[in-house]
Amino acid sequence: MAQIIQRGKTWTYKVYMGVDPLTKKRIYESKGGFKTQREAKAAARLIEIQKENGTFIKESDMPFAQFAKDWLKTYSRSGVKVSSVRAREKEMKHFISVWGPYPISKITKKMYQKRIIDLSEQYSHNYLDGIHACGRMVFRQALELGLLKVNPTENFKLPKKQQTVEELEKAEEDIIFLEKEELAHFLKLAHSEGLEMDNLIFTTLSYTGLRIGELLALKWVDFNEKQGTLRITKTVYNPSNNYEKYQLLTPKTKGSVRTIRINDKLINMLKKHKIKQNEIKLKNRLIYQDNGFIFAREDGHPQLRKVVDTRLKRLLKKAEIEKNITPHSFRHTHTSLLLEAGVGIKEIQQRLGHTDINTTMNIYAHMTANMEEKASQKFDKLMEDLL
Repeated sequence: MAQIIQRGKTWTYKVYMGVDPLTKKRIYESKGGFKTQREAKAAARLIEIQKENGTFIKESDMPFAQFAKDWLKTYSRSGVKVSSVRAREKEMKHFISVWGPYPISKITKKMYQKRIIDLSEQYSHNYLDGIHACGRMVFRQALELGLLKVNPTENFKLPKKQQTVEELEKAEEDIIFLEKEELAHFLKLAHSEGLEMDNLIFTTLSYTGLRIGELLALKWVDFNEKQGTLRITKTVYNPSNNYEKYQLLTPKTKGSVRTIRINDKLINMLKKHKIKQNEIKLKNRLIYQDNGFIFAREDGHPQLRKVVDTRLKRLLKKAEIEKNITPHSFRHTHTSLLLEAGVGIKEIQQRLGHTDINTTMNIYAHMTANMEEKASQKFDKLMEDLL
């Protein structure tokens, strides 16, 4: 039976909830500020019913920052990639910066909605989707642990963002690649003036469409000389660009695990590279860490992404190519060459390791439009010459 106590002009209830299993002390649930005795009794009765039914939840005063920190520890031990953990840490900071000391149980749907809308004015829709996913996971866990009664993310949908003309134009510009003639000129220069492994790296990227992380993770066991294939099963993760602190992770998606055929030219280049690498191993045997990487430094560790970026800029400058070409641009270059060769969409999807066909279709649409424009220009030039 609840105790109803009058304190000045207001009433307070006190309901016995049992004994704490750790401290062995009696636990009470109390609340004051009721204007009448009847209101206090009604509220106390509701608590008693919830206690009897096993549905009573005492909301937590734990600060949001503390729970977020604990959740991240649990998340990092759940078998997810280290890159995913880093992404969640970055996303979580957008909540901690405003709710850090605030009790997690006091964060309402209105507060959550306002925070997401504020962030939508600063970040892209894709990044915002990641932040919202992080928020859903955190508050879902808090609800499961009985730290709050209502999940503030429940039934909330991200605001739709209308793209401006400038944003649409920028999206078009993001798919940058080398034309066939530009690629031939670039690779010829990489062969004649490139530094160690430059020619092999950029030839492999443009002939296979591999992501740079997939390429740097390749090992000799992934190369089947007889069948003329490369097996892609991993990617290098090295955000600090420290040659010793890399990690090998599973590829971007399940569809990224694949086996692709390569031509005789690339096979021969890899065979010659292996002979040269064996000479380096012998020369540097005291420091060489042999983990079987194809694109290894002279100490055996996988080459750094930063080095590839620097080498690429050097060669682009020599080739007088002013496009904003990155290692990923060779992936688009490979796609454009496949399209020009008449390869089908499904085959391109499998070769590039796209799980979602829409990803391939978006690139296909852009490439096709580019090819149509070139065809139109060639036709115009032909007619000018005729006239």
